Amino acid sequence: PAVFPLCCAVQSYSWGKLGLASEVAQLLASGDPMVRIQPERPYAELWMGAHPRGDALIRDNRIPQKTLGQWIADNPACLGAKVKDTFQGRLPFLFKVLSVNTALSIQAHPNKELAAKLHAQFPEHYPDANHKPEMAIALTPFEGLCGFRPVEEIVSFLQTVPELRALIGEVAAEQLERSGSDDPRGVSAALRVCFTRLMKSEKKFFVDQLNMLVKRISQEAAEGKDTSGSNGDLLLRLHSQYPGDIGCFTIYFLNLVRLEPGEAMFLGANEPHAYLHGDCVECMACSDNTVRAGLTPKFIDVLTLCEMLNYTPAPSSSKIFPAAQSPLDPSVYLYDPPVPDFAIMRIEIPPSIKLYLVSAVDSASILLVIQGTAVGTSTAAASEMALRRGSVLFISANESISLQLSSPDGMLLFRACCLL
Repeated sequence: PAVFPLCCAVQSYSWGKLGLASEVAQLLASGDPMVRIQPERPYAELWMGAHPRGDALIRDNRIPQKTLGQWIADNPACLGAKVKDTFQGRLPFLFKVLSVNTALSIQAHPNKELAAKLHAQFPEHYPDANHKPEMAIALTPFEGLCGFRPVEEIVSFLQTVPELRALIGEVAAEQLERSGSDDPRGVSAALRVCFTRLMKSEKKFFVDQLNMLVKRISQEAAEGKDTSGSNGDLLLRLHSQYPGDIGCFTIYFLNLVRLEPGEAMFLGANEPHAYLHGDCVECMACSDNTVRAGLTPKFIDVLTLCEMLNYTPAPSSSKIFPAAQSPLDPSVYLYDPPVPDFAIMRIEIPPSIKLYLVSAVDSASILLVIQGTAVGTSTAAASEMALRRGSVLFISANESISLQLSSPDGMLLFRACCLL
């Protein structure tokens, strides 16, 4: 068989939603009735792929290989000829579902050149030499910090938040205030100085300033004042999650991006970001390289982060990545980012359609069912497959699946693949 169901790895990171509040847990419970969901456990990420730290198990005892990684190693042609050659016989992407309850660390992912260098120098912190562009598509209303805000917004915060200005210092603050939009390189240089000064400020000093700020905003909020000029709500929320963390101040530099279900953001190399709350599907190049600098108890590498970031200011609306409806199939919306490693399809099958063909692509793909039920048949599958919310299928290159829908309200599927 070249099409088969997968049983996927779960990661219980502390920032995940607990128990059945988590989309990850709901998908697990629905996909496999034998699974017991523990109400106090965070179900943060579902990994659908062949990453060594979370290789999917094959749910078909007629297949001798136990995991997807082993199966691909033994059957590399399943990747598709171009994908196999381009990515040295490995599945180039990792597909995930994330359920975010508290903020993830302020982070960025290196480009290939920097990843190779970091991996050579510090293999214990940077486990591989690959880049890690990623894309998130909201399943529920989703929020994250992403990319540097327009300069006028940052300057406005520098003028209304004295604690922020104290950390950055008068010289750097004025340099940013004077930088003109006619000189983008000057703006980026000034922004780099400001952000680096913030991130490298002395621990005792920034904790004092943060406590002063939090106390002031809390008092203003208690008096019913509008604290939006100081981004008060978000500050108090992040401070309650990570008290005394420098990451709390990054809200004055980074865009707050809100995604509605089906909306996406693409995070290229060196783009600063932090997911804050909500559920999403995510696809990324198969790597674990993350440079962190706040909102985290993990290893922090402030110098590398400040050196590598893309200091180009842009409005939050520019961070939303559009999906293109397929001209060949109106049920398919394609998110095709500017990297070769992966693309995602959102497949919305309307209630009026009872037979649907998941068409063949020239790449291995992974299919996730978010809602609806169907029976799937494929000439490449050992037998027919019952598909429901939480089902995950591996589909070899150039194989198709015919779905006979049994749910009254259609289906919602996501499919990750590699379109070279």
